Amino acid sequence: MIQAKKSLGQNFLIDENIINKITNSIEIKDKSILEVGPGTGNLTKSLIKKNPKKIFLIEKDNKLALLLKEEFKDKVTVINEDILKFDENLLCDEKLIVFGNLPYNISTEILCKWIINLNDKKIWFSNLILMFQKEVADRIISKYNSSKYGRLSIIANWKLDIKKITEIKPSSFYPKPKIDSSLLFFSMKRDYLKLKNPLNLEKITRIFFNHRRKMIKKPYNQLFSGNSTISNKLNINLNSRPQNLDFETYYKLTSEYEKLRG
Repeated sequence: MIQAKKSLGQNFLIDENIINKITNSIEIKDKSILEVGPGTGNLTKSLIKKNPKKIFLIEKDNKLALLLKEEFKDKVTVINEDILKFDENLLCDEKLIVFGNLPYNISTEILCKWIINLNDKKIWFSNLILMFQKEVADRIISKYNSSKYGRLSIIANWKLDIKKITEIKPSSFYPKPKIDSSLLFFSMKRDYLKLKNPLNLEKITRIFFNHRRKMIKKPYNQLFSGNSTISNKLNINLNSRPQNLDFETYYKLTSEYEKLRG
């Protein structure tokens, strides 16, 4: 069996029941597919059986990329690249359905890259079916007024509707990770608040959540120079804490911040 590389956060999915749950989570016949981090190709085999139109595999590990090319030949297109440096818009003109057993060490970075860099005029995916360590998944799907609610929840829920498909035990992988995992299903929202520069949402949430246990008065004044017009307009209590503001309030705050800066 191929030895997993710790440096690449590799844990290969080997559980046929989980693989079937993943492939049955959405209809992929005649659709274009992107699989990120296919590893030894266990999920890939199952995806091929569903008769998609095209399958693109992005695998950073040189040795695994070669093995995948040898095993699947012209059934797939193997791209030996780092997903964090790759431009997914170059793959195809159709919207892709994305599957990924993401490396735990960069899973949030991958998700945030896809959301922040998404071009509203050319959205390159329709759905994401992604695996995360359970703790990260819980942060992604958490709601306001909870201890797990934070920057990741706000950024992930900006353009996407998210639901949990299942939780996955360490025994479903080789080598076994020390933690449980969760499989999440993402679909594009039909409507969301457009921002001039998504990096402003990152900035606002970073400043607010730098001191998540403290009242938001100080970060608010830092961003809005003590102008209470916006807090009044959005009905924000400046004695609240960062986790007390819901998703929409953060998106509206970012929009107001952009208006002030022209």
